[in-house]
Amino acid sequence: MKERIVLAMGRIRLIPEDTEAPDPFHDFFCAVSDFLLRAEALGQELETGQYRKRTLEEMKELQDGLYRDMLPSHYESSWLNPDYAWKRSQEGTKAETQEPSEGEDRAKLGVLLSALYAELYGVLRFLYEGRSEDIAPMLELFLQIYGLFSGGEIPDSKEVKDAFYWYAFDYLDVSVPERTRELLIPEPGIETQLFHGFEREDLRYLFFSGDYISESTLQLASFLNALPEEKLELAARSLTEGFAEGFRVMGRNLSGKKTVAIRFLRGFERLVLREAELFAEKKLQVILPGAAARLTDRIPGRGDRQLSLSPNRQFEYDHRFDAAIFWDKAFTDRRHTELQASYEARREAASQYAGPAVMEYFGEDAFFPTVKQAALSFSPRQRKLLNRCMTEQGELTERYMPGDETSFSMIAWPVPEIGPQFPQIFEDTIEINSGDNRRCKALQQKLIDVLDRCDHVEVRGQNGNETNLRIALRKLEDPDRETRFENCAADVNIPAGEVFTSPVLAGTNGLLHVSKVYIDGLLFRDLKLHFSEGRTTEISCANFESEEENRRFVTENLMGSYEVLPMGEFAIGTNTAAFAFAKRYGIEEKIPILIAEKTGPHVAVGDTCYSHEEDTMTYNPDGKAIVARDNEISARRRESPEEAYFGHHKDITLPYEELGVLSAVMPDGSRVDLLRDGLFSLPGLEELNEPITGLGTGSGPETAP
Repeated sequence: MKERIVLAMGRIRLIPEDTEAPDPFHDFFCAVSDFLLRAEALGQELETGQYRKRTLEEMKELQDGLYRDMLPSHYESSWLNPDYAWKRSQEGTKAETQEPSEGEDRAKLGVLLSALYAELYGVLRFLYEGRSEDIAPMLELFLQIYGLFSGGEIPDSKEVKDAFYWYAFDYLDVSVPERTRELLIPEPGIETQLFHGFEREDLRYLFFSGDYISESTLQLASFLNALPEEKLELAARSLTEGFAEGFRVMGRNLSGKKTVAIRFLRGFERLVLREAELFAEKKLQVILPGAAARLTDRIPGRGDRQLSLSPNRQFEYDHRFDAAIFWDKAFTDRRHTELQASYEARREAASQYAGPAVMEYFGEDAFFPTVKQAALSFSPRQRKLLNRCMTEQGELTERYMPGDETSFSMIAWPVPEIGPQFPQIFEDTIEINSGDNRRCKALQQKLIDVLDRCDHVEVRGQNGNETNLRIALRKLEDPDRETRFENCAADVNIPAGEVFTSPVLAGTNGLLHVSKVYIDGLLFRDLKLHFSEGRTTEISCANFESEEENRRFVTENLMGSYEVLPMGEFAIGTNTAAFAFAKRYGIEEKIPILIAEKTGPHVAVGDTCYSHEEDTMTYNPDGKAIVARDNEISARRRESPEEAYFGHHKDITLPYEELGVLSAVMPDGSRVDLLRDGLFSLPGLEELNEPITGLGTGSGPETAP
C-alpha cells in the first residue's frame, strides 16, 4: 500500500506542471494536488515524529492551511463549493456554438469534481491513524479521474461518475468490515486513545485525533482541565449511572455485556476518561468510534453530528447527499451483503455490546444554510433505496444486537460558542442533568393517572401559535394492570423528565405549529406539520422565500427524505427547571432536542420510541405494563417488516409559552386540563410551575378547543 501511495504522489506532484487538463479543470486539479501535497508533508512529519515537536500554534496553522478551501473565508470561491464548481466548469462554452447538452454536462462535471474534492478530505483522518490501505484507493481515484482529462479532452460526466461509482462499490468489502470493526471492537489503552501520549494539560493531543480542532474546542478542553473534580465526577456519573439505570428499569441484564461505545465531541476528553473509568467499574470496556471518513460510511442526509465542530457547516450541508453519485440498487444490495457478513464475522463482539453512551453538544450559533442549486440530492428512487437500506440495517442490528438485550444513554453539554456565560451555563447544565429522579417520577405519575382514564388528548397553541391537535390513544383492556404512557426520568434520556406514548394513528388529526425549533443543528422557523389519520399531509416552514425550498428543507432535514411520516410519539415534558434555565440565559434556540423535548409537549415523526422492541414487555415504576408500544404501521413488522419501520425519529417540541391548553378529554366528553396558558393546571403539580412562574409563558385565559 505504501508503494502505491508513493507512486500516486509522484504522479500528483507533476500535475501543476502538466497541461493535459484543459482550463478551467486544470485549476481544479492544481488546487486538489496542492491539498494532497500538504497532506503528504503532514504524513511524513507524523511518520518521523517531527510533528510531535511542533508547538500548538504551529499545529493550528498547519491545520488551517490544510482546511483553507473549506474555511468560510475561502469556501465561496473554492472548488469544494458545488455552486462555484458548477459555474467554473462552464467557462469557455458559448451558447451560440455549443451542443444543447454540452453546457449541462460540463456543469455536472463540476459538481462531481466538487464531491471528489470533499471525499479526499478523508485522507487526513487516515493519515493520523496510519491507515495507508484506505489512503491509496482515494489517491488512485483522483488520478483515474485526472486521466480522463488527458490529451486536452473533456470527458462526459458519465465517465467521471462511473469512476466514482466503482471506487465506492469495489471497496465495500473493505470499508464496511473496517467500519463495523471500529464500532464494535475496543482499542487498547483508553488514555492513549484520548491523549496520544501527551499530558492532559498539553492541548497538542487534540491535533492527533484526525478531526478539525477549532478555537472553541481548545477553549472547551482548557475549561474541563480546570473543572473541579467533584463537578467532573457529577457530570461523568450522570451518563454512566443513567446508562446502567436504563438496563435496570427495562429489566435487562448488564452483567453479560463487555463493551459500551462513548460518542463525544473533541475537547471532552477529560470527562470521557472519567466516564471510561466508571464504566470499567461496571466491567465495561469503552469503544471510541471515530467519525466516518468516507462517503460509503455515512448515511446520506441523516444529519449525523461530527466528533469535532465543523470548520464550515455550509460545506457539510452542501455535501450531505454526495452519495447520490453511486447510490443505486446494486450498491444498496452489496452494502447490505457486506454488512451482514461483517456482523456475522463479529457475532461474539456484537453480542457483548451493551449499546452507545452519547454525549451531544449545543451552543453553536443558529445555522441558516444557503440552498446551493448545484448541490447533489437524492432522486425519489434513491430515497426509496435509502429507506430500504435503513430498514435492512435496523433488522441486522436487531438480529445481532437485540434491542431487548441492549440499551443506551444520551446527555448534552454546552460548548464555548454559546457565549461568555459558558462556564456558568456548563455548571448549571450539570445541575439540570442531575435532577431528582424519584421526585420526578412521582409527579409524572399524577399526569399518567389522568391520561390513562381519558379517551383522547387535545392540544391548542397561543401567542400566535396555530397548533390544534387531537391525539388518539390506545384503549386499555385492564386499567389496573396496564398503562399507556411511560414514566421517563433521567436514565436513557438525560435529563428528566417526560411521559410519552405511541399514539393511535386513526383519529389523530390536526396541525402542529412551532414558531422556531432547533433540530440537528438546524433552525426551523414557523414549522407546520398537518396530520390526517396520524400521518403528515402538508409540511412547511418559513426559512426561505420559496415554498418549494422550504418543503425540500423540511423533507430532507426533518423527515429523513420521506414525503409522509406517521406521528410516532406524543409526550409531555415536565422539566420546567430546564425551560427556566434556557430562558434565564436567553439560549432557547440553542437548546438541543434532548433537553428541549423535556420542556413542553412534543410529538415525533417517524418510528415509535419502541422501534424493534414492541414485543418486549416494559413496566412503569408502579408495576403497570406499558401497552402502547406500537401503532398501525409498526404492527406490520411480522408480515411486512420493510413497511413497518423508517429508521427515523425526530422530536418537535411545543414550548410552554406557545401552549394555550392541553386537555385530557374523558369518554363522557368532560375535560381535565393538564396545562393551561403555559403552566401545569392539574392539582398536585404546582411545584412544577415554580421555576417558570413570572417568565411570561402564558397570556391569560383561553377557551378550550
